[in-house]
Amino acid sequence: MEEGGVEALLEKPRRVPNFKNRVDEETETAVVDYAVEYPAYGQVRVSNELRKQGVFVSASGVRSIWLRHDLANFKARLKALEAKVAEDGIILTEAQVQALERKKLDDEAWGEIDTAHPGYLGSQDTFYVGTLKGVGRIYQQTYVDTYAKTAQAKLYTTKTPITAADMLNDKVLPFHELHDLPLLRILTDRGTEYCGRADRHDYQLFLAINDIEHTKTRVKSPQTNGICERFHKTILQEFYQVTFRKKIYETIEQLQNDLDVWIDHYNNERTHQGKICEGRTPMQTLEDGKRIWKEKLIGQT
Repeated sequence: MEEGGVEALLEKPRRVPNFKNRVDEETETAVVDYAVEYPAYGQVRVSNELRKQGVFVSASGVRSIWLRHDLANFKARLKALEAKVAEDGIILTEAQVQALERKKLDDEAWGEIDTAHPGYLGSQDTFYVGTLKGVGRIYQQTYVDTYAKTAQAKLYTTKTPITAADMLNDKVLPFHELHDLPLLRILTDRGTEYCGRADRHDYQLFLAINDIEHTKTRVKSPQTNGICERFHKTILQEFYQVTFRKKIYETIEQLQNDLDVWIDHYNNERTHQGKICEGRTPMQTLEDGKRIWKEKLIGQT
């Protein structure tokens, strides 16, 4: 008011966009179709490839068209491709198949793994907790169900095939038996506590005896086990960093008792914002997912 007077208080309409600067409809359609045909291509490459076909549009022009049609990133273009496949039933080209496979690998790397129901795939990993005076190094064996996100954890002073198998025997399998759910497959990294000769390795032998399929992460890609990695970040921030500031532990049993209390809270009270849980607790997600498993079991019999 002091600087601009009364005119400064008046609503000024925004500048009307100059549609004359937009590309013609044929060019826009070509760019959109090419984005679905080759979703992995960036804007510069799309501009160059379309130029070969006689369609002249700059890289920034491609970007502007993508923004108008919600195709600005790789994931959005893949979503458009999946929608077109579902709607038209088209046969995918080799480039489209490669793009979808790349998305699947990227999803796995960030913890987004295809999983059908609770017990379909479990994720196990080792987490270094720290050192307790008079006890030594403390390792946590972690198990997370990739569907329901229910978690189990047990502390050890070593990380060996025996401790990895003991975790399943003491925590995981009893939990699944209690809820009448089988454990079909388990995902681990390629650490020595999980991998070795099947006829001599205690963990491998335990999986074979209990008829559990073993899937390993890709070589040099431990982030493929991203669900456990994300859980480790949560438990570090919400449990360990808090409890070590409030209490001094003299034995591993004392720490395990408090860990069990927190795990119970995590499974039964703490809501999870993942794409399957969608604001439910892991136990609520597990109970709802049991219906899917039972329907699938009935359909097979």
